[in-house]
Amino acid sequence: MPEVLARIADTVIDAAPLEEFVLTPQNGALVTFRGIVRDHDHGESVSALDYQAHPDAARFLEEACALVAGETGLRIAAVHRVGALAIGETALVAAAAAPHRAEAFAACERVVEIIKQTVPIWKRQHLTAGVTEWVGL
Repeated sequence: MPEVLARIADTVIDAAPLEEFVLTPQNGALVTFRGIVRDHDHGESVSALDYQAHPDAARFLEEACALVAGETGLRIAAVHRVGALAIGETALVAAAAAPHRAEAFAACERVVEIIKQTVPIWKRQHLTAGVTEWVGL
């Protein structure tokens, strides 16, 4: 079973250690995804986000990475941030490396989709109209 790196962070995510973890001498392609806090959602202006994680979120994140690693035989890494994030900050970094680009892109996309579907992390959006709303509950 290929190795995975998965964790929840309450500080700024540095993508370099994830990329170093997944990259091996056999790989000719490295794909890194960064999920960035944007200034809008469903037609509303967003001023900031708060991410909160279930106590078992790290386990779910590791399981998501392990699932894709098992399917592909590749090393997979992902870190999701929690806490208060401003517009432009990184909420999620995922990385995969493979001998060829199509494999690396597919693995990175798959792990991000699984994370979005299964990892119990919720965000509270602060709308510029002064209202907040929970997403993912």
